[in-house]
Amino acid sequence: MTRFIVAAVATATAVAAASHAHADEGMWMPQQLPQIAKAMKAAGLKTDPQQLAKLTEFPMGAVISLGDCTASFVSPLGLLVTNHHCAYGSIQVNSTPERDLLKNGFLAASLADELPAAPGTRVWMTVAVSDVTAQVIDARTALLTGKARIDAIEANEKSLVAACEAEGGAPSGYRCNVASFFAGVQFQLVKQLEIRDVRLVHAPAQGVGLFGGDTDNWVWPRHTGDYSFYRAYVGADGKPADFNAANKPFVPPHHLTVASPVTSPLNAGDFVMVAGYPGRTNRLRLPSEMDFAFSVSQPARIKAMGESLDIIAEATAGRRDAEIKLADTKAGLGNYYKNLQGQQESYDFDTTGILARKTATFDALARWVNADAKRQALYGADLVRTAQLLAARQATARAEFLLQYTTPQLLASARTLYLLAQQQTLPDAQRKAGYQARDLLRHRQALEVLDLRHDEATDKRRAAHFLAQYLAGPADSLNAPLLAALGLRPGMDEAAVKARLDAVYAASQLADKAERLAWLNRDAAAFQASSDSFIAAAVALYADDERRETRDKELAGQLQAPYARTLQALIAFKASQGQVLYPDANSTLRVNFGTVTGRTPGADGSIWTPFTTLRGIAAKHTGSGDFNAPQNQLDAIKAGKASHYGPYGVKALGGSVPVNFLATLDTTGGNSGSPVLNGKSELVGLLFDGTLDAVIADWDFNPKTTRSIVLDTRYMLWQMTYVDKADRLLREMGITAK
Repeated sequence: MTRFIVAAVATATAVAAASHAHADEGMWMPQQLPQIAKAMKAAGLKTDPQQLAKLTEFPMGAVISLGDCTASFVSPLGLLVTNHHCAYGSIQVNSTPERDLLKNGFLAASLADELPAAPGTRVWMTVAVSDVTAQVIDARTALLTGKARIDAIEANEKSLVAACEAEGGAPSGYRCNVASFFAGVQFQLVKQLEIRDVRLVHAPAQGVGLFGGDTDNWVWPRHTGDYSFYRAYVGADGKPADFNAANKPFVPPHHLTVASPVTSPLNAGDFVMVAGYPGRTNRLRLPSEMDFAFSVSQPARIKAMGESLDIIAEATAGRRDAEIKLADTKAGLGNYYKNLQGQQESYDFDTTGILARKTATFDALARWVNADAKRQALYGADLVRTAQLLAARQATARAEFLLQYTTPQLLASARTLYLLAQQQTLPDAQRKAGYQARDLLRHRQALEVLDLRHDEATDKRRAAHFLAQYLAGPADSLNAPLLAALGLRPGMDEAAVKARLDAVYAASQLADKAERLAWLNRDAAAFQASSDSFIAAAVALYADDERRETRDKELAGQLQAPYARTLQALIAFKASQGQVLYPDANSTLRVNFGTVTGRTPGADGSIWTPFTTLRGIAAKHTGSGDFNAPQNQLDAIKAGKASHYGPYGVKALGGSVPVNFLATLDTTGGNSGSPVLNGKSELVGLLFDGTLDAVIADWDFNPKTTRSIVLDTRYMLWQMTYVDKADRLLREMGITAK
């Protein structure tokens, strides 16, 4: 089985250069880039495509992951640039009503003034990737099914990770993970340097970094200054260390150079490429999965997200301290909510039929498989078995959908704490992934930051709202352990549930950070003896949590092999047609390329020009809400009209400064903050958004509509130079022109 997997992937990538139908499509693994070198060179790449496949060399060595966003080094002193919305959580935790960095922005006057990022913030720099398919699905594991198979896969992965992180002695400063490609056809061991001391350096005012707010989110034309700066710090020995005032800036092996607006101006039609860590796409999902997502799962999620946003807005209104605490939660939830709405609308109103196209592809695959006796023997049963098991998984998901929204935040913390206590009775290698010794700091920091992101009144209202919906369901369908743990009854209305939660909250000390952290050092017996209401509820729910996890693992283990062989069949089928399959995004480093291009017509029927300018900021400014630009920026825009915009004005744009641009780049969530490079691998922009009618590309790529929205570095430099006076950072990045 393993030998076939490697052969299938090799066959697929070998035909990449000849089969790349759309130069703009494809979240390519770096090791695939030599196969598409001809297409990249033809599109305008000036640097050697072979160089892009070298993760530790320039420019890939300058691109890092923040976990849910991407960033890049832009100085030899560990200075990182990313999106404003990616640093929003760090801006939020450093804000108070008296020192409102969210509203007013932040600029450190010196290294000593740089602020600790939100607890748990990390910089992950990929240093090595190796194929470990044969070790993950070894001969013994290949014979297993059900939970036994999943347990064996996890054990093999943990062994690989432990050996990787132990290289060079402890503490190594490296974080290793095993990533799955093509639904388990291939596995790679990814080794990353993990920098734990990250500090906030600069963020523009909210009226710049979030100009347009939710109104303009996923919309073009756009005028958002979505950028912020972090700095990575290490210990005196140059190795990753926890925050310490004596730590020093990390010296990255490579950093990007910002393109000169004079010698390397970016124009419409120019080549651009993006390197980053896209989160998840679903283009290789089966038809039944797409149908379930858009007919059941996503409509329910959209409804729940909208209700959650309404509750947050109502519960925090007039309380600036609560608004600040939930600002990051609200922003992230609102962004995803609008994204899913856009996906659903595109799916519902696509006259050509997204599901029909997906179904046609897999019907053709089935015909190809059944047309040959060997292929039928190899894949036929797996295609049928996969469909059956997916139906079973979807039935469970449908029945338990609301459960994910019913847990009060402190109960979620209590469940994590009790699971940690249970797992720490086992040898580290036998503990669940995510609950080993390597994960303890992450859990501690999550408990620490809770004070800065938890509002009791809002949490009670949200939990009561969804619990009341859940309790309105048939009594025999409800989770009895949950009802018993919280003292709930079928049919209780929201007011009654809220009263019950008031009592549960009043009987718990977990809202106190010191008490919360103390539970990290208590054993399972202490939990079982506790009268704290949330701790007691976590203990009462533990057996049911384990039961449902075992059930889900059993089904996942039955599905893993046939699903992987279904994807193997798809790879081979496409290769027989001279086509290549790049894997769905999975938070590993990917590269894509395209051009600076508008749309005719745009989603609204108008002509979407490739660039927006400062003129649009002044035109949209209302002085309130989403369109409230800072007065000093408006003054600088006005002064620029009468004089000049330095080297950042563009004659072809009427002399104004470009703010954002459109490009035919294939990106998704996780690409936020990704560096957008020109043909010479110089930084020309930061990827930060897409357009609402194109977010369906997570499932179905359309080259005619797919566009990414990018912050033009000329706007960032103009703002830093003429408005925020960030001279220290500009000099550090080698920017001297005014």
